[in-house]
Amino acid sequence: MTSAIVPLETFLDLPAHARLLGLDLGTKTIGLALSDLERQIATPLETIQRVKFGLDAAALLKIAAKHQVAGLVIGLPLNMDGTEGPRVQSTRAFVRNLAPLTDLPIVFWDERMSTLAVTRTLLDADASRAKRAAVVDKMAAAYILQGALDRLGRLAFTETDEDGMND
Repeated sequence: MTSAIVPLETFLDLPAHARLLGLDLGTKTIGLALSDLERQIATPLETIQRVKFGLDAAALLKIAAKHQVAGLVIGLPLNMDGTEGPRVQSTRAFVRNLAPLTDLPIVFWDERMSTLAVTRTLLDADASRAKRAAVVDKMAAAYILQGALDRLGRLAFTETDEDGMND
């Protein structure tokens, strides 16, 4: 078993009606979101409390198997100027260690502003600090996954349009 880090376009070749799992990797938690079977809508799923890599990976892969996930979309926390900092290095290390444990293809997705956008949405909804803390990671994962799903949808449309199938 060894998964590969692939470009998003590769996900167009995944089996139909297979879900994707979005991840927001934090230092204390991993937020998870799940796509619908048509890969159009991301829904917050749950948050894994991080313990140590082996346990975190096992929990993650168990959830992926339970939901028959076909691929992983992992948020890449780039700096605002697009450079890579320590959090990106940590995310890449997590994925390097996860890859030998699964055959699932993995895509990195720019997650800049995801937590901020989700926090603002929760503040606008007048969610308490405790409520925000409980849901922000899985909502950030949904935000990340939704961005990837939207891009996949545009890629699929472009691909079918070029084939003359969308006239």
